[in-house]
Amino acid sequence: MANCIKIDTHTHILPKHVPDFAKKFGYEGFVMLHHHDDDTADMKMGEKFFRRIEANSWNPEIRKEEYAENHTQYQVICTVPVMFAYFSKPKHGLEVAKFLNDDILNTVDKFPKNYIGLGTLPLQDIEHSLEELHRIASLGMHGIQIGSNINDENLSEPKFNPLWEACEKLNMAVMIHPWNMMGFDSIRKYWLPWLVGMPAETARAAASMIFSGVFDRYPKLRVMFSHAGGSLIPTIGRLEHGHRCRPDLVALDNPNSPRDYFGKFWVDSITHDPDLLHYIIRQIGSKRIVLGSDYPFPLGDLKIGRYIEQMGLPTTDVENIFQNAPLEWLGMELKEL
Repeated sequence: MANCIKIDTHTHILPKHVPDFAKKFGYEGFVMLHHHDDDTADMKMGEKFFRRIEANSWNPEIRKEEYAENHTQYQVICTVPVMFAYFSKPKHGLEVAKFLNDDILNTVDKFPKNYIGLGTLPLQDIEHSLEELHRIASLGMHGIQIGSNINDENLSEPKFNPLWEACEKLNMAVMIHPWNMMGFDSIRKYWLPWLVGMPAETARAAASMIFSGVFDRYPKLRVMFSHAGGSLIPTIGRLEHGHRCRPDLVALDNPNSPRDYFGKFWVDSITHDPDLLHYIIRQIGSKRIVLGSDYPFPLGDLKIGRYIEQMGLPTTDVENIFQNAPLEWLGMELKEL
């Protein structure tokens, strides 16, 4: 086994109790938790059921115990994407973000040797987002989690440039998580939004940022695309060929090949497939792959990188994925842990 700590960069957490924001604000769409006696809870939007969760979704003590079983020392915690509330009025979105961020900050404050926090922002309004970004940075958060699109607007839109600029200046990492998947209503059957839609959404976000030149304008921006970058890396040949053969349609804002950006962003390790992880290592290198689990949800890697330890990788690759790449993406040093 590699001689390093394990930092899981992709986990989700919720407050145990969530206010009735729908009642407070006067319109629907906000998630509430309806608790049961068996220490489970239903996530619901009004009367609409979303997901049943267990206590490890909100209890940091239980999470610590489960993590110890997988020899993992640190969780990077962030909210569940369904909590983003990008649909809400800006001032309401800011209030929701502050509530979620304060809960994460409180967990990190109580368990500084177990948790590292990522905040959420009301990205339907850039000014409120910048206000909250500065606040959570001043309180010790190391980054933010944002959606793959903001109310169907791609992350290439110029309106988001102030966000990238501020993240650079504040040394804040950015995790991009798929949500609001394209074609959701037409692919509901077979859980296709999560199995097919999510990888496509992540590729959508990454490609839009690459083709629009975000990584050139903000070279110190540290972005991680979750779920191993979705379908971006496996389809890089198609993206590259399209950029080359139809520059009139693709190279509108950036003349550089999309492959040139390999090494300028991170992805997490959630592939569920050793062969695919070998391929991604060959493409972008282990220094740009961070350990991720999507804990505590069943579609995640709930053995937290055990398959990586069994792949026969060089020790340096394992240490990069478990420790070195997460620290670099977070903008931290080992001595800070």
